[in-house]
Amino acid sequence: MPIERPLSPHLTWYRPQLTSLLSIMHRASGVALSAGSILLVWWLIAIASGGATFLATQALIASPVGIAALAGWSVAFFYHLSNGIRHLAWDAGYGFELKTAYRSGYAVLALTGILSAIAWLVAMGE
Repeated sequence: MPIERPLSPHLTWYRPQLTSLLSIMHRASGVALSAGSILLVWWLIAIASGGATFLATQALIASPVGIAALAGWSVAFFYHLSNGIRHLAWDAGYGFELKTAYRSGYAVLALTGILSAIAWLVAMGE
């Protein structure tokens, strides 16, 4: 009688860890930054075009959908920046101990939230 094993044991036995989730999020934030850059280029072209094109673009960016996109883009930016600094430390050979890796991972998440909140508080204050 054959042993019945799952086809993909890594999907049933593997438990995601903070370090693996942060790695996936780093890649996803890079993709989000690239996609957000398209909006930035579109906005710059609209400025150069002027008139109705700029007004329509500005209205889209100021809409709830545009604000949500900008908020997501800023979170992706600050996460990618913070985690990139963490990767630089790793490239220099620091922070590989499990306890340190988890501490720096939580620090990246905290710093992302703090920097995003500060940026939006400053932006909304104007």
